Amino acid sequence: MSQPDFMPIEGWDHLELYVGNAKQAAFYYEHAFGFARTAYAGPETGVRDRASYVLEQKDIRLVLTSGLRDDAITRFACAHGDGVQDVALRVPDAASAFREAVARGARGVVEPHWVEDEHGRVELAAIATYGDNVHTFVNRSDYRGLYLPGYVSTATNGAGAAGIGLDTIDHIVGNVELGHMDEWVGFYERTMGFTELLHFSDEAISTEYSALMSKVMTGGEGKIKFPINEPAEGRRKSQIEEYLEFYGGPGVQHVALASDDIVSTVETLQGRGVCFLVATPGAYYDDAMERVGEIDQSWEDIRRLGILADRDDEGYLLQIFTATTQDRPTLFFEVIERHGSRGFGEGNFKALFEAIEREQALRGNL
Repeated sequence: MSQPDFMPIEGWDHLELYVGNAKQAAFYYEHAFGFARTAYAGPETGVRDRASYVLEQKDIRLVLTSGLRDDAITRFACAHGDGVQDVALRVPDAASAFREAVARGARGVVEPHWVEDEHGRVELAAIATYGDNVHTFVNRSDYRGLYLPGYVSTATNGAGAAGIGLDTIDHIVGNVELGHMDEWVGFYERTMGFTELLHFSDEAISTEYSALMSKVMTGGEGKIKFPINEPAEGRRKSQIEEYLEFYGGPGVQHVALASDDIVSTVETLQGRGVCFLVATPGAYYDDAMERVGEIDQSWEDIRRLGILADRDDEGYLLQIFTATTQDRPTLFFEVIERHGSRGFGEGNFKALFEAIEREQALRGNL
């Protein structure tokens, strides 16, 4: 008989990014990525130390926060640049999730507590994970208001109101230091009951110059997926080493957002000025058409937009990666459309990593 799940997770709740200028960052994600600004908290609402903007698109919720004083928020942004500080998970019981994780070795950051207003109450608790990141457990089953008590509505009919076809978070990738991948794999297994879905060796993820290793952890009955990367020995500085240097330690490398129409989504993003990794060589598509075979989309569109394709035993996927979304070569985004495949584009690793290395070379960091 299988053991009961001590860490039931209902899904992603939100990602909170600590940024240098939340007002301007919110404008960018609204007008470039099609998010709708739905809620706000700051000095005008009685919050004295920060300004937070809540952006939503389908089931994706981003919270962009800037500190207004010399505190942990501003120090995070100074140390890391704009980055994901909190990967928040929706659970049926935040206190229970916190107790179970801490009992198994997680470090508690925020004790379980309730926040409430006239719309109900939300239960929150948080544990530490790699670097300066946390997981907040969120139980909002008794809440009918906006994001959280203390936030006011900012619903508009602006650029992001209709969305651009982004539906949900597919996975979130973390970069950790050399020799620490298995430590964090063990952390998720032990404290949160995750299991290893896939393992990619440095032989699978390598180029002429650099390599990395990755293990994909999954929980919440497959709803949550955390690939964890570490650098491997290579002739040049790997993309993971570059990230760790400029981020100032481990953190979230990229966020994969699922689209229901990747061709339309990418066309819209490009039209709004979002930059993607440098163009994939045409020879890639000659091979991909044979390797992947028939797809529902037009191969002409896939080639024109620089979208990558891969197939496994369960189906195929389409994916593309933005350039970094701030000056530091750290956080970027992936757009992915799945047709049965539960993989991560292993057949694209070489093309992707060579594209990243071309970007590194332009920065003088390869």
